[in-house]
Amino acid sequence: MGWGRDMGLERAARVLSRVGVLVVAAPVAALAEGAPSIEARPMLGAMQTHNVAGLAVVLGLILFATILSLVYLRERVGWTRKERALQDELAQLRGAHDRAEMLLHSEHQVLIAWAGRGEPSIVGDAGFAQDFRNQDARGIQGASRHLLTFGTWLTPQDAQLLEAAVATLRERGTGFRTNLRSLAGRFIEAQGQAVGGRALLRLRETTEERRELIELRHTLDEAKSRLAALAGLLDAIPQPVWHRSQDGALTFVNAAYAAAVEAPSRETALHHGLELLDRSAREQIARQVRRPGLAPQPLRLSAVVAGARRTLDVSESTLEAGRVGIAVDVSELESVRADLQRQMDANVRTLDQLPTAVAIFDARQRLIFHNAAYQRLWDLDPAFLEGRPLDGEILDRLRAARKLPEQADFRSWKADVLAAYRAVEPTDTPWYLPDGRTLRVVADPNPQGGLTYLYHDVSESMKLASRYDALMKEQAETLEALKEPVAVFGADGRLTVANRAFAATWRLDPATLAGKPHVDAVIAACRALTPDQSPWAGIRQSITGLSETRSGHGCRLDINDGTVLDCSSQPLPLGATLLTFIDVTASANVERALTEKNDALERASQLRDTFVHHVSYELRSPLTNIIGFTQLLGDETVGALNERQREYSEHIMRSSAALLVIINDILDLASIDAGSLELQRETIDVRSTVEAAARGIEDRLAESDIGLDLDVPEDIGSVFADGKRVRQILFNLLSNAVGFSAPGQQVRVEARREGTALRLTVIDRGRGIAAEVIDRVFDRFESNTLGTKHRGVGLGLSIVRSFVELHGGRVEIHSAPGAGTRVTCLFPVETPPGKGSLAEAAE
Repeated sequence: MGWGRDMGLERAARVLSRVGVLVVAAPVAALAEGAPSIEARPMLGAMQTHNVAGLAVVLGLILFATILSLVYLRERVGWTRKERALQDELAQLRGAHDRAEMLLHSEHQVLIAWAGRGEPSIVGDAGFAQDFRNQDARGIQGASRHLLTFGTWLTPQDAQLLEAAVATLRERGTGFRTNLRSLAGRFIEAQGQAVGGRALLRLRETTEERRELIELRHTLDEAKSRLAALAGLLDAIPQPVWHRSQDGALTFVNAAYAAAVEAPSRETALHHGLELLDRSAREQIARQVRRPGLAPQPLRLSAVVAGARRTLDVSESTLEAGRVGIAVDVSELESVRADLQRQMDANVRTLDQLPTAVAIFDARQRLIFHNAAYQRLWDLDPAFLEGRPLDGEILDRLRAARKLPEQADFRSWKADVLAAYRAVEPTDTPWYLPDGRTLRVVADPNPQGGLTYLYHDVSESMKLASRYDALMKEQAETLEALKEPVAVFGADGRLTVANRAFAATWRLDPATLAGKPHVDAVIAACRALTPDQSPWAGIRQSITGLSETRSGHGCRLDINDGTVLDCSSQPLPLGATLLTFIDVTASANVERALTEKNDALERASQLRDTFVHHVSYELRSPLTNIIGFTQLLGDETVGALNERQREYSEHIMRSSAALLVIINDILDLASIDAGSLELQRETIDVRSTVEAAARGIEDRLAESDIGLDLDVPEDIGSVFADGKRVRQILFNLLSNAVGFSAPGQQVRVEARREGTALRLTVIDRGRGIAAEVIDRVFDRFESNTLGTKHRGVGLGLSIVRSFVELHGGRVEIHSAPGAGTRVTCLFPVETPPGKGSLAEAAE
């Protein structure tokens, strides 16, 4: 715009200059034409006056144009200078803008600025927003709105936090700095501050920085843990360990070092610079470490360790950060060497006392040690043995004295004997001497070279073995004479002895048994004759088992031909096992018959119970319908009944109710058998429960003309039990008592507390129960009229006993013919939940 203004001024100056020139040029031209005539002088005078005025105007314009041109030139110079300054400033601003853009885009960050209530300005790269990069589809405005809608790319908590912080920044200018998490899992650093009257929000992605920080922290933790482990390892080492800096000062010592210098802690040792070695020893170590090209060797030095003079092997090595050293206590080395020498001397004395001949030869096959038994065995000259002869020389002397086994090719035999020096494993060879003795010669190669010979005289052992073989043959003949099958298996599980009865019973080939087959082969052959394979696993376990405590095993085997055998295995010395079989076919047949009979009785009982259970469930539903329709008829809701119909309806009702009671009793017993019946315990009043049970039988008492005496104290209290089942127990007992009582008699109910038990007793004065019947009264379906009109299916007392036992109690019955019956139910008094004692439960 400055340049346009300059061009306009320049054009105006040019126009004014041209006008001035024209105005001046016109009068001059008129004067040049000549003087005017006389007639024209007046007119010329007027014209001259007019020309003078015009000339003055022209001169004024010329002066104005000149001044204007000078002003223009002066302003043009100033405008050119300002234009150059503005261009320089523009270049600087463009450079600053480029640098700002470069810095802004050097990392994922966005700057958002609010000036007043207007729309914010957004610059930067918002790559951390999940879908903000798709600006082509959204446009800049859409991307801005997406970025400012924090909830679309931040987690809900962080979005709320940032919105609240931005609102506070815009309203109060309160700055903030916080870390956020985007929905894409990236970490964002948000910084807000007020700058120049504007609210500025900076969002910068710090995912990589946080990842690097986590990795660095992980590396630091690993380094710390390794350093701690190394320090712990060094503290666990019993030898003193230290580290010195370049100037020789201690920077680290372990716990053993602190104990060696008698410091309470390693920090104290480092603080006071307590040295384990004296100055001369440290200087000697330093000189050795400074030697170029030589590996550090341990120095044996003397030092005071924990108040005692000890000998140490000290080693130090040079590191970049100084030197590390360790001191190993070798004071015990000399004593150990002395002990070793004493032990060797003791071993020599011990070997001299052994009856086994021992000779030790070195790698050059020279004798370096022999015991007294060796000299006595071969009767060699002691001076000859002290001269450390060669092994071959000793063999030659013994052959000359005819003390070695007779050999047709002695040279080859001698070479075979001396070949043991080149062997890796020990050799064991028998020597049969001419004097009748038998030697077991063991040649054991030494780790350092050479041989150790052991000469065992086994003559007596061979005699004992011969006697043992004779005894075994005698025992085998004895076993062969037995009629029962007998077999003996060794510790390795192989058959050692089997008599003819064993082979005949199991149909085994004697030739196969003579080959000492393994127990698995014997069982495989015998298993084909038995239908049941399970006992053989136990038999095999008893023979080959690895149990430390061996014990006998017994089982029964059924053979396909009907024979029954009782098998018994008994452990023998040295890991052997004796296996015997006894024919028990006759007794097994009797036992099997009894078992089958018992199983048949149990199946019959189970079949009866199953039938009753199914029938009771099937009868209950139609019976319930009968009772419901009978009640509907009795209520005369469907029409009036005459007297006979009403009587029939009542009879059906009573019979149906009695049948329903029987079915319910059967279902209760079925539930008890299935274990699905659970007691509904509650705190019940004893007196009220007894009275409720008595009310349920009032009609039968009146019908049979039986009296009822309730002996229940007022302070009997309450118990924690199933009230419904207790009433059912009393009802069944009272029904039996009424059924077996004669008209005019009385039934008595007693309730007493005895310690921690509640006793409920029902007493009648009826006919009583005979001794042969009283044991079966609690059995199911056991019904005995005992000469009375009472009829029943025999479930009442069975249910009584089942319910009492479910409560944890018991039932007692005492009766005699003509003396009536006394049935007592004992219930344990349990403490209900929330009660602290039996006294509280009684309340």
